[in-house]
Order: sequence, then C-alpha cells, then structure tokens
Amino acid sequence: MNSKLQIISGRFRGKKLGLPPDARPTQSLARGALFNMLNGVLDVSRPITVWDVFGGSGAFGLECLSRYENANVIFTDNAATSINTIKNNVKSINCNAKIENTDAIAAISRFGSTADLIFVDAPYADFDLGAAFVKKLTPVVKSGAILIWEFEKIHDMPTIDGWDVIKDKTYGRARFVFLRRI
Repeated sequence: MNSKLQIISGRFRGKKLGLPPDARPTQSLARGALFNMLNGVLDVSRPITVWDVFGGSGAFGLECLSRYENANVIFTDNAATSINTIKNNVKSINCNAKIENTDAIAAISRFGSTADLIFVDAPYADFDLGAAFVKKLTPVVKSGAILIWEFEKIHDMPTIDGWDVIKDKTYGRARFVFLRRI
C-alpha cells in the first residue's frame, strides 16, 4: 500500500488506507478540521448512522468508525475500484459496515431517511451531481440530520430550502458546508 492516507484519530489512528486509482481523498488536515467542527454539533452518545455517499477510499466513514463507537457506517460508490478499496480498508480495521456498489441518487430511497450524518463528496468535475443529490435527499432526510457537503471552492452553493447552514469553511481548493435539516 503506497498511500499516505491514514486514519487520523480514534481507536484505529495511524492505520494506512488504500486508495482507488485517480482518487482525490479529503486530506488529513481538512478531515481533522471537519471532525473538530463536528464536536458539539453531532450527538455521538447514542448510536448514529453515517452515510459516506461517494465513498472513494472510504476515509470519512472509516474515520467515523475509528472515532465513534456507536457509529454504523454505510458506504456507497458506483465505481467497482472504489468499492473494492473500501472493502479492503474496512477489512483491514476488522469492522463491519454496509458497502454497496450503487448510484448515489438511486440509493437515497434506501439510506436517506436513516442517516444521522451524511458526507457528500462528489467528483469535483461534476458539481451538479452533488447539487442534484442534496436536492433529491432533502425531502427524505430526517429533521436534525447533519450533511457535510464538500465541493471545489470555485462553486457557489445553490440555495436549497429545508437546511440551516451551520458552518462553511474552505481548506485549499475544498469548500465544506455543514448543513442541518430543519
């Protein structure tokens, strides 16, 4: 495994993660900042369901498994190489997770209503895919759910009714918008 990507905190801290070809993982510094911003926003004293929507390497969901004992994680991606990478990464930390090779928008009907924390990191080259996902998720997701939407900072976030923006930060070329479903 030639990747420098690793879990940055929790019980699996330091565990190296594989990367699928052409991956653009959220960098460790930004991922650390994301989880610091989640402190006080996300109630982890009870079981939570996390959905890592465009899974890639699975780094976000794996970080949740490492940090939050009560986390149940769902990984979805439509690329077989990403799904295989996620399976190998989950196996390497000896945890259980739901991993599905599926289209993100098609999966909304199955996972959208159960998720407490949703991480949306569509390919930067396809900003409209992330926007379409969030719009279609909105009527399904439960009140109080937290959505972290990562996209390239060159884009403006469209207005999407039904969400409160609780944080909006930029790290390098990435912009992270934290939303809470009203």
